[in-house]
Formats: sequence, C-alpha cells, structure tokens
Amino acid sequence: MKTSFRILKEARKYWLYLIIAFISLVISTIAGFYTPWALRELTSLATDGSSNFAVEALRIGLFLLAATALQAAGSSASGYLNHYAALHYVADLRTKLYRKLQHMSLRYFHKSRTGDLTGRVVNDAMDAEILLAHVIPDFVVNILTFIGVGALLFTINWQLALMSLITIPILLGITIWQSHHVTPVWKENSRVRGELSGTVQDNLSGIKEIQIFNQQKHEEEKVSGLSLKHSMAYLKASFFFETTYPLLAFITALGTVIVVVYGGHLLGKGEIAIADIVGIVMYLSMFYGPVKSFSGLVERAGEAGAGCRRVFEVIDEVPDVKEKKNPAVLPRVKGDIQLKDLSFSYSEEIPVLQKTNLNIRAGQTVALVGTTGVGKSTIANLINRFYDPQAGAVVIDGVDIRDVTLSSLRDNISMVLQDTFLFNGTVYENIVYGWKEATREDVLAAAKAANAHDFIEKMEEGYDTVIGERGVRLSGGQKQRLSIARAILRNSPILILDEATSALDTKTEQEIQAALDEISKERTTLVIAHRLSTIRHADLIVVLEGTGIAELGTHDELIACGGIYCRLHEAQAS
Repeated sequence: MKTSFRILKEARKYWLYLIIAFISLVISTIAGFYTPWALRELTSLATDGSSNFAVEALRIGLFLLAATALQAAGSSASGYLNHYAALHYVADLRTKLYRKLQHMSLRYFHKSRTGDLTGRVVNDAMDAEILLAHVIPDFVVNILTFIGVGALLFTINWQLALMSLITIPILLGITIWQSHHVTPVWKENSRVRGELSGTVQDNLSGIKEIQIFNQQKHEEEKVSGLSLKHSMAYLKASFFFETTYPLLAFITALGTVIVVVYGGHLLGKGEIAIADIVGIVMYLSMFYGPVKSFSGLVERAGEAGAGCRRVFEVIDEVPDVKEKKNPAVLPRVKGDIQLKDLSFSYSEEIPVLQKTNLNIRAGQTVALVGTTGVGKSTIANLINRFYDPQAGAVVIDGVDIRDVTLSSLRDNISMVLQDTFLFNGTVYENIVYGWKEATREDVLAAAKAANAHDFIEKMEEGYDTVIGERGVRLSGGQKQRLSIARAILRNSPILILDEATSALDTKTEQEIQAALDEISKERTTLVIAHRLSTIRHADLIVVLEGTGIAELGTHDELIACGGIYCRLHEAQAS
C-alpha cells in the first residue's frame, strides 16, 4: 500500500486521466449490478403471472441493454485512461531513474552490477504499470462490488444477507495469511531476477574472455543455477496462490450452499419469494468474487510492488558526490590545480592518498608515474570529482571544486582513458560527442590532429561508418585515436591523458604524441603513463609511492637524483 500511494502521488500530473478513469469505473461497476436485478424482476413477473409480461419483459430488456452498454463503455474508457496514465508514468519513472543513475558517483557503480541496474530501468519500472493500471483499479472494483452488492443483498432479504457473511471472516483470514507470506517471496524473486540479469550482462560483455579461457561450461552452469533459483522463487510464490485459491473457491461455494439451504427453508415457510432467492444467488457470485479475487490481487501486488521498490531504492539512494545547495558556475579556467592535504581511500582499510599536496600551474604538462595502485588514476578521478576525498580539497583557479556545479567543472576538463569507450553510432557521432555544436570542419581537424583522419577516410562510409557496440569494428589503436580526437575537439583548458597512447604502435604513438605535445602547450595537461619515454619533456614529473608523493622534478632532475624514477626508467630501458 505504501508503494501504491507513492506511485499515485508521483503520478499527480496524470490525475485528471485517473479521476475520469475512476468515474468510468464506478459507472461500469454500478451498471453491472443490474443484471441479477433484471433476472429477479423477470422471475417475479413469471411467478406472479403478470398480464403485462411481454411489455414488462421488454422494458427490463431495454434497461438491461442500456446497463450492459454503459458497463462496456465505462470499462473501456477506464481501461484505456488507466493505461494511458500508467504507461506515461512508467516513461517518467524510467527517465527519473536513469537521470538519478547518471548523477551517481563511480563508487555506486563499482558496488552495483550493470545488468541489475539495467533490469531496474527496463523491467522493474514497468511493474508500476501493473499497480497503477491493474491492481489499484481492480482493488477499487472489488471494494465497490463488495459494498454495493452487500447493500443490495440486505435490500432483498436481510436474513439471507447475514447468512452470506458467515464465510467472510474465513476468506479474509486466508487472504491476509497469504499476503503475509507472499510479499517477502516476491521480494526475493525480484532480487534473484536482478542477479540473473546482471550475470547474463556480465557474461555477454566478457564473452571474449569466456571463450579464451574455455569457461563456457562454467558460465552456463552459473546462469543455469541462477535461472533455476529464479524459477524456484517464482514457484514458491505461485505455491501460495495455487493452494489458497482452490480453498477460497471451496469456501465461497460453501457460503452459496448455506444461503441456498437457508433460502429453501425460508421459501418453505413462505417467508421469501422465489424471485428473491434467484436474485440473491445471482448476487452471491458477485459478492464473493471480490474476496476470492483478492488473493490474486495480493499476488500481483506483491510481485509488482517488489519491482517498484527496487526502482525506488535507486531513486532514494543518496549519492556520495553531490552538489551544494546553491553551487556556483565555474567559468572557463586558466588551469591552476592544487591538491591540498588530500586524503582518499576506496575502503577504510586501504588508504590510497594521505595528506598529499601538489601545485600544478596553468599551462604545465605534469606527469604522474609510479607502480600500479599508488593513486595516479585516483588523482585524475578526484580532479573530475568522480569521487570526493575523505579529507583535504582539490582547488582549481583558487576555487574548491565542491563549491561549483559538476557540469561546469567537467566542461573545463577533457579526458582520454586507457579503456576507451565508444558508442554504437557513427565515427562522426563519437568524435562530436564531447562538443555537439562543432562543425564538420572542426571534427575533421580534430581527427587529423589525432592521426585518425586517414584510416577513417578508408572506411566504407568514412565518417558516417557505424562502428558497432563499444567500437567493436575498430582496432584498439583506432578506438584510442577516436577518443583522442574527441578530447581534442572538446578543447577544454585542462586535459587528462590516462595511458592515452597505450594501445598504439610505436610509430603511431610518436605521431600522436607530437600532436598531444602541440595541443598541450595551450592547456594544463595531466599525463598518467607507464611508458616513461612519453613523458620525457613534461614540465613536472610526480612520482607516487605508498600513499603520497615520493619525488618531484623534471626528467633530467629525477635521473640525476638516482631515486625511484631513475630505477623505473632503467628497468624500462633494459
């Protein structure tokens, strides 16, 4: 109920459709009450031997036709409007969920599975449609029917109406018991479904590695196990429905038997007419229907509610990195960067940086070197504010980056990663991704600067060639060059190169390095590199070791010192 109320509240922009749907539903439900009443009247006319039977029967038939038409029209209008509101709300909910995911920190994605998050956006969000367009309207119909038919039963004969209530407490008890047990089962079912979705997503993304290491059988068994686990969770939930529904059907039939027997007793005593018994028996099926169908509603609500709660879990998640209440907009910066007493760790047990200080002047090319895990990429991520430090600050042009909007901060930074990501689109679309306002001439110039123009022109459709998911139709070097072209086109005052030339051959690396050196003259450039040959001409080389900075200086200065950098250089040269 809490989830349903939240959905109704959030769908307030569609309340007009829902209100009209509700009115239509009420009209349709009330119109449906007339059929048993018409049969009762017809029976009364037949047993009383009315002289105007044909005329009265025609009147009843016309009223029944009108009621049936009204019932159909109301049901149709209600169904369409409920679905209209529900499906539009689902579209809004998916957008809201996706927007929230886009503003979550990298830490959140590191602890979540892509397939599970995809399942929440695509599948679980759709469960809101079940609640809004099916469960809630059906619940309203059941309440209206139960109250309306109950009132009609008492109108016809209060004694038989009381007899019909005998089995209601038993029916409600069974339904409440089922509700108590089925809700956690559906919650577990949704969790397992998300785990299955995540595993399939991981395996499809890593199919190359699975085939290389001949792990097809192992992964097949893993997916099979999760699939069976999901099926068993679903089966367990279905068990409650399949066992309680026949019991509910038996008890409702028993209630009808009680009313028929007692009605026969009253008929024998002349205390009730045959027409009234016919009407009551007809109404009983409508009266017990809501209670009996409530079991199915509980199951559907449990399943849909579990999915919706998985959506709201993400929406309600508090991001690790979030903007201040009224952040400033960072204008185009000169590029001065300071790390002030910076401390950061991905987990409390393993510190990465502790009280680290570093001054980078605008226009400098600064290289970060060191063994794996010393915090080189972490510094780049902190400057982009993908994470926030536990202590200290990152300051750009004298402004703490936590005081400005994330979008204005990242507008000032271009980044080329070692693990290049390209979208399933054209070459042109991937290059222009960082600056949508760029002209075609700007794109061509960036591609030429990244030494990508020649291989692009040789492709079947040139810049309009579709490169496939993650750039699957390109080599590693080609993907890297497109990524560099994208960063060049963005023309931000701060450029971060995280192993930007790692996928290139020596000749191409030298050509692109020359282009990068050229564009680096006009901006602050932070280079993360394992190949020390690519950073010989950096204005400043920062050597990281342990949880901080061990050495600072130019290439020649650090070689002369004979320290960590010198040993790394000698190891690569040998």
